[in-house]
Amino acid sequence: MKIMMMLASKKHHGKGRHGPRGSRGPRDGFPMGPGPFFPGKPKVGRGDVRIAILYLLNEEPMHGYQIIQEISERTDGVWNPSPGSVYPTLQQLADEGLVQSEELDGKNVFTITEEGATAVASAKQGPPWERMTDGMNDNLMGLRDAGFQVGAAVMQIARAGSDDQAERAIEILDEARRKIYKILAEDEGPPEG
Repeated sequence: MKIMMMLASKKHHGKGRHGPRGSRGPRDGFPMGPGPFFPGKPKVGRGDVRIAILYLLNEEPMHGYQIIQEISERTDGVWNPSPGSVYPTLQQLADEGLVQSEELDGKNVFTITEEGATAVASAKQGPPWERMTDGMNDNLMGLRDAGFQVGAAVMQIARAGSDDQAERAIEILDEARRKIYKILAEDEGPPEG
């Protein structure tokens, strides 16, 4: 606990707990809310669950839990629809005749109907996961993952490290922060020759 207090007591001059007053900026060094680096909840439009289910079932029959997992996987974990949105939508699609269910091995497995396949073919939008993962290139994902790994290492020091280890970690983190800001300050013009 003492180590966690040491890490938390680091002064942020002119800043409150959430950065400069009135801002929704960094808290404890991590950006808050949605953004390209640490996305918050994705913009899930009205009807996205519905069209996502139809696209998935157009590929192969699935049960509800598989649909939830597949959406999460296709968005790299950015969108994790709740069972409370998926199962009622499946029921509605069945009521409309766009999907049908059959019990297999104790699970309701849903299959798209001909009317459902026609709805997918005439959809004006592509699968919602394509829109949600646009712009998330490999460098950005690698940077995000590296940031999460550093955060996990810091938490290990906070939980199990000695006072000396915590002080050394703080020094390393301060130096890393300065170096990262230095990268941002570099002029990206042509190199001097």
